[in-house]
Amino acid sequence: QAFRVDVIREEEGALEFDMVGIDAAIANAFRRILLAEVPTMAVEKVFVYNNTSIVQDEILAHRLGLIPIRADPRLFEYRNQGDEEGTEIDTLQFQLKIKCSRNPQAAKESSDPNELYFNHKVYSKHMTWVPLGNQTDLFPDADFRPVHDDILIALLRPGQEIDVLMHCVKGIGKDHAKFSPVATASYRLLPDITLLQPVEDEAAEMLQKCFSPGVIEIQNIKGKKVARVANARLDTFSREVFRHEGLKNLVRLARVRNHFIFSVESTGILPPDVLVSEAIKILMGKCQRFLNELDSVPME
Repeated sequence: QAFRVDVIREEEGALEFDMVGIDAAIANAFRRILLAEVPTMAVEKVFVYNNTSIVQDEILAHRLGLIPIRADPRLFEYRNQGDEEGTEIDTLQFQLKIKCSRNPQAAKESSDPNELYFNHKVYSKHMTWVPLGNQTDLFPDADFRPVHDDILIALLRPGQEIDVLMHCVKGIGKDHAKFSPVATASYRLLPDITLLQPVEDEAAEMLQKCFSPGVIEIQNIKGKKVARVANARLDTFSREVFRHEGLKNLVRLARVRNHFIFSVESTGILPPDVLVSEAIKILMGKCQRFLNELDSVPME
C-alpha cells in the first residue's frame, strides 16, 4: 500500500530511481526481467558472400551480432522457428560491403595507415539498412541503424574485402546476451547511518574522511565542529569507520530493508524509461498468468 517510485536522476541512456515499499524478491525479479526478458533486435544470421580479411567468418558474425541496433522491437514480431527467409514483419536486413584500396596520393615516406589506405577500418557506420518487402511503406520515417557509428568491426589491407548480408530478429537476453537491452541494471538498499552520540572537533573531521564525499557534513555550533549525516544515500559502505577505535562505537550502519535504489543504463536501443515501463508490463503479465493458473487449478 505504501509502494512508490521516485525518479532521482534521468540522463541520456541512464536512469536512477527509487522503489520504496516492496520486497527484495520483487526488486530482483524486476532486475532480472530488465536483463533477460525485455526484447530487442539484434543480428541473428550473417550470410557471408566474400570475406578476405584476417577475421574468420565465425568471429566476424559474432562481432556483428553484438552491435546494438537502433530499432524499436515493439514494431516487429518474433520470427517463427524454422523460418529460413525473413519477412517485413519479423526481420531487418543490413548489408556490409567494403573493400580496402591504396591511396595513390599518399606520400612515399608515410607509414600512417590512415594516409596510405582507403577504407582500411570497417566501422558499424558502414552497415546500411536494406528494406525487406514493403518495409519502406511500413516505416516511412524509420532510421534503422547501429546505435553507435564508431564501433570497429575489422581492419583491412589493400585487396581485402568484406561483403555480408545480415538478418536482425527480435529476441530476449535469456536466449543470448546480444539481445539484452541494458549495459547495467542493478540495485542496492538505501544506507541508514545513525550517529549514536555527538561527534565533535577532530573526531568529526576524521569521521567525515571515513565516508564518501557528501555523506557527513560538519557544522559550526557554538564554536565547535559538530558532525551530522547529510546524505546517507551517497555512502558506499566501505566500513572504514570501524578501523578507528575512537569512532566505531559512535556510528551505526544499517540499510532500509524496503528501499531499493535502482540504476539502469541502456545500450541505446531504447531509452531507459521505456525499458523500465516495458519491464513492469512483463512483470504484470507474469503475475496475471500465475493468478490465472491458480484459478484454473481445482480446489479440493
